[in-house]
Amino acid sequence: MLNYIIRRILGMIPTLIFISFISFIIIQLPPGDFMTSLQADIAASGGGQDSRTLEALRQRYGMDKPIVIQYWRWVSGFPRGDFGYSMEWNAPVRSLIAGRVGFTILISGLALILMWVVAIPIAIYSANHQYSLADNIFTFLGFVGLSIPDFLLALIYIVVISLCFGGSPTGLYSSLSMEDSPWNIAKILDLLNHLWAPVLILAVAGTAELIRIMRSSMLDVLGQQFITTARAKGLKEKIVQTKYAVRMAINPMISVLGMQIPKLISSSIIVGVVMSIPTIGPMFLRALTTQDMYLAGGMLMVMAIMLLIGNLLADITLLFIDPRIRY
Repeated sequence: MLNYIIRRILGMIPTLIFISFISFIIIQLPPGDFMTSLQADIAASGGGQDSRTLEALRQRYGMDKPIVIQYWRWVSGFPRGDFGYSMEWNAPVRSLIAGRVGFTILISGLALILMWVVAIPIAIYSANHQYSLADNIFTFLGFVGLSIPDFLLALIYIVVISLCFGGSPTGLYSSLSMEDSPWNIAKILDLLNHLWAPVLILAVAGTAELIRIMRSSMLDVLGQQFITTARAKGLKEKIVQTKYAVRMAINPMISVLGMQIPKLISSSIIVGVVMSIPTIGPMFLRALTTQDMYLAGGMLMVMAIMLLIGNLLADITLLFIDPRIRY
């Protein structure tokens, strides 16, 4: 197993190199560069910028060099954790990402836990009560959850809270009185009290998807012969369900887990922009708008690393859950 993990980790290296090259090329495709965007912003505000100053800035950040040299200067810092230097924020990309990615992972992680806690019991109940009234209701709600985009749910939440309750639903993730206080139980509970809305919004579509996957897998497993044999031996239905049916039916859920992690990260970007919460979303959108290539590329690389790590963890988990799998 250790050899398998080492091979998978080594296989990530060429994948990340390919992703970094494609990402860098795509970011460079729009006409102009960061200096062009900076000059346009200054002109829009009624100011002006000396052309020699812009040229000096281009030389400082290496933007006057060929794209291959720019790419090499950027990617050569990856082994030591250097993702480049943000031109707009005038700060290292690593520190900017570190300040936002933790909050993004927190929201996504809580949403993932909520999805599994809600989806698995509902799917098991629906599979054991196929075509019942409750199963039809859960199926209908699942299709509704899959059909509504998360950013639309965020907009609906903002409108409802603002118009119906007169509140301010965006921008804050803690009470003003708790911002400078040290971390304790009270501050953690206050944080969770402010995070429930984005966590719930992120979890809606994923929960509906997991319910459909788990229900379909349970129905397939419950119709197999080893389940019939277990019941014929006189085992309690609870043991048949938990020890045999659920253990086999959960395999597709674990496989999907590797894809759910980066999907939640990307969804939190959109929700963060809509709800003005400090995820990597608003910063990532701003980096793309201003063509801050190192910041945008660094964020894309972080999301790619999360995708690869998520798939690796899903495969390792399958090894422990399903004894039929051997590497």
